[in-house]
Amino acid sequence: MALETYRRKRDFTATPEPKGRKGKTGGHSFVIQKHAARRLHYDLRLELDGVLKSWAVTRGPSLVPGEKRLAVEVEDHPLDYGGFEGTIPKGEYGGGTVLVWDRGTWEPLFDAHHGLKKGHLEFELHGEKLSGRWHLVRMARRAGERRDNWLLIKGEDEAAREPDDPDILEEQPQSVITGRSIDEISKEAPGWSSKTGRIRKTPADGVATSTKSKTTTEKPVKKARAAKGGKASTKTAEVTEAKGKEAATIRPVKKAKKAAMPGFIEPSLATLSPRPPEGDRWIHEVKFDGYRLQARIDADDVKLLTRRGLDWTDRFGKEIADAFRALPVGQAIIDGELVVEGDAGASDFSTLQADLSEGRTDRFVYYAFDLLYLDGQDLRASPLVERKAALEQLLEGAPERLRYSEHFEVSGEMVLRHACRLSLEGVVSKLRSASYSSGRNRSWIKSKCSARQEFVVGGYVPSTTSRQAIGSLALGVYENGKLQHVGRVGTGFTAKLAAELFDRLQPLRAERTPFSGKLSAEERRGLVHVRPELVAEIEFRGWTGDAHLRHASFRGLREDKPAEEITRETTDTSAPELPRRTVSLTHPDRLYWPDAGVTKEGLADYYAQVWTFIAPFLVGRPLALLRCPGGISEACFFQKHAWKGLNRNIVLFKDPKDKDEEPMLSIDSFDGLMGLVQGGVLEIHPWGSTIADLERPDMIILDLDPGENVGWSEVIEAAQEVRQRLIDAGLVPFLKTTGGKGLHVTAPLTPNTDWETTKAFTKELAEAMVSDSPGRYVATITKSKRRGKILVDYLRNGRGSTAVAPYSTRARPGAPVSMPLDWSELTPAIGPAHFTVTNTPARLSALTTDPWADFRKAAVPLEKKKTKRAR
Repeated sequence: MALETYRRKRDFTATPEPKGRKGKTGGHSFVIQKHAARRLHYDLRLELDGVLKSWAVTRGPSLVPGEKRLAVEVEDHPLDYGGFEGTIPKGEYGGGTVLVWDRGTWEPLFDAHHGLKKGHLEFELHGEKLSGRWHLVRMARRAGERRDNWLLIKGEDEAAREPDDPDILEEQPQSVITGRSIDEISKEAPGWSSKTGRIRKTPADGVATSTKSKTTTEKPVKKARAAKGGKASTKTAEVTEAKGKEAATIRPVKKAKKAAMPGFIEPSLATLSPRPPEGDRWIHEVKFDGYRLQARIDADDVKLLTRRGLDWTDRFGKEIADAFRALPVGQAIIDGELVVEGDAGASDFSTLQADLSEGRTDRFVYYAFDLLYLDGQDLRASPLVERKAALEQLLEGAPERLRYSEHFEVSGEMVLRHACRLSLEGVVSKLRSASYSSGRNRSWIKSKCSARQEFVVGGYVPSTTSRQAIGSLALGVYENGKLQHVGRVGTGFTAKLAAELFDRLQPLRAERTPFSGKLSAEERRGLVHVRPELVAEIEFRGWTGDAHLRHASFRGLREDKPAEEITRETTDTSAPELPRRTVSLTHPDRLYWPDAGVTKEGLADYYAQVWTFIAPFLVGRPLALLRCPGGISEACFFQKHAWKGLNRNIVLFKDPKDKDEEPMLSIDSFDGLMGLVQGGVLEIHPWGSTIADLERPDMIILDLDPGENVGWSEVIEAAQEVRQRLIDAGLVPFLKTTGGKGLHVTAPLTPNTDWETTKAFTKELAEAMVSDSPGRYVATITKSKRRGKILVDYLRNGRGSTAVAPYSTRARPGAPVSMPLDWSELTPAIGPAHFTVTNTPARLSALTTDPWADFRKAAVPLEKKKTKRAR
């Protein structure tokens, strides 16, 4: 039901808010309510489909065009809520004073449902205080975040104000219903107003119910149980009071049992499944990529325990522990995961490992997904949704480092698909009514976007580029008590990590192999045996027919898991067959991206996985190459012609117009691409024509390159405008990230025109955009003219000009790639460098359709015509 979340969060015997019901569709009312809760904010509510779609605008709306105000999307509210003004009792969800600051009607300028889905809602307000055009633009949602964050932005029109003009929030702070201020309303008894009369139903005697009414079913927890004996802990109560907060007011949890605080609770472990379960019995959460930790709060004593019960509190710094101490609770046991979120906004175990190694603690975030014990109440027998509701209440207003793990109640398959397309780790599905069961069970089901599990380290091969570093690790799993060899991993190590692993493995060196059975000559070559004590987490692309790992990448050591428990999770060999490399790589462990730990072999593995996608955009085309033989930290240079030691699989040809007659470069096979990897090529930039038809381009590219102080949402809008202009010109536009700062909008052509005509068309389009919006766009390369604007670069459409290929890597930190997108994915959730060598394969395996599959089929002739203004 549309209002299920709204009702679940409220006890209507205690709060004066209307319970309401879904109304008739078709209305377009809006209301903005000033809400003095823990923090003063303004709630924007737009009527749509019989409910009020709602956002909490943290600083209130601004009439200055372009000034962005954070708007956190919250649950739908009933239409009755639009007239609510009064005080929500302290301790209730959203407790505080509410004032109706503005009201009226709103008008979507385009399809509202489409706008909400795509993340950009454009509308006009017709209120008593606010009017004119407004934008709501959705921001990238980081993995596991509690809600979607949007930006509320005023459009340019007559209702707009200059930055130096008075702030309308200060000009007109009063209620549009009663003319009262927040302070005046807050002094009324909750549920009663001298201006409006009763706000909610009262008992038969007609006396308004106050915050302390006996009808309130929630009771603040004032006493906490001691760890032993079940007696109230005076110390705990004193510490809770000393925190400067009232004890948490938590709605009674069904089936909770009075009990003393238990010792370490063995965590619940999910069972692996290829696909999430379906049905209303299940809820679905994002799978985090970090350390599973049980947080135990006992007064001011906080402990963070691993899944084996080891105390790792000190390893994560005082900030996380202090965040738990700030919670308004005496005793609690919380289950969750500690993570570090990478640049793409997703939790990343390798980044977490690197921060731990460097002693860095400022990026740690704890996502809480279960509450097992709370102030004298053991909640393990309670239904999951009851435990989560209590947990959400407990974390309301918690420090930023503590976050509630939201769940989804839609199709598990849909959640997994979206998670994988965003290159997250996967989904954990949980039975909504299940109690908490320690150990591996089927009430929790995990579905992963890519194959990933722990393996035992049984040996290493020294680096070929450093004297005291590992080049690869030999891995195994236990089967019937014996360690079986499953292959090697040779990428995913930073230079520092490779050296640390070398030092870590020296005391474990052994004379004999720990692996059962005979290894092949290739598997034995250079291998140094070690005692099987370390556990490594590995991401891989499936298993070979002989049960060895395919394209493995190191993600980190798992010190929280014992080696003897590591077994093979699956032997599924259904992954598609990838091209086999015949090109020999010298120094395969050479680090091309030191910060991301991507080696030459890692780059070769990446291109093997994307070969079928990238081949149509490389094969048979002239190529300009960015070579970085020593990796991105050393010298890089562009190369269009042959070099000494060129791999024989790279194709040479002559440009008829090149007077120097130096052969140019191309490839015609996967081995040719591997030849580029061997040559240190980290970026591939093809021409917009084929060697077979060199003078007639078969595509155009518009490069949108933002200058300083240009937001990502503005680049998105620019791409949509280019898209519409190309459609108006009769072309079919396609979209990709650049792996840098911007976006490429491209369109396939039937090769019927020359370079001059193609370049003239794109120049005309770019200049038309500049003419229509001179404050937003520029078509000249000069950097001094680009500040605060977007360069619409049309110069990539001349003869000999190039643009980075779809799926090509970029020689930039993080190993980003240029990623083709469907237009429906053009939202703030995906930034320009979101996809990398590491996370792209998971995305591609999750795609049901390739967004560029019909690129060549969509080719049409370019007809010289005047470009139209974007609609």
